[in-house]
Amino acid sequence: MTIAGSVRPLAKHDAEAVLAAFRSDPQMRRQGTVRDVSEAHRYVAALLDPDAHRLSWAITDETDVLVGLVAVNVDTANRNGWFWYWMNAAHRGRGWSSRAAIAVANQALGPDGLERLELGHRANNPASARVAEAAGFVQEGIERAKFLIDGERIDVLTYGRLRTDPWPTGEAAIIRP
Repeated sequence: MTIAGSVRPLAKHDAEAVLAAFRSDPQMRRQGTVRDVSEAHRYVAALLDPDAHRLSWAITDETDVLVGLVAVNVDTANRNGWFWYWMNAAHRGRGWSSRAAIAVANQALGPDGLERLELGHRANNPASARVAEAAGFVQEGIERAKFLIDGERIDVLTYGRLRTDPWPTGEAAIIRP
């Protein structure tokens, strides 16, 4: 039995669920271009490309269907990673993103892992801030007026988490093989 909000490696069969997530909220377009099933398959294939140095984890519901994603774009030369996440709008507000982010960040920063993770989110997205902070990220700065969204300049809050930082105390999702 799958536990809702657990994580597993992203798989090719997740493309239709990725499309559903992109259709759940117009703001998902900031995560890439996924308007139909063929674009969803390309999106998933790019995330699974072994040459891309990326770790991609599906956040799943109790039936093992992808409802969100946590990923790390790895900079192997510097042992850093760009940490990012998104969630289907129908599954937000349950704490699954936070639990998944804790689990994936802890694993990425574990022994023989990365030394630093970084992320950024729009300043007008407090839900993303809660996920970052739950996963142990510390706000490090503000990139003023970084994004132009619907004619408005939006600041981006930047965060980092070091392997040596205190680990979060919140409940981590179960990572399944």
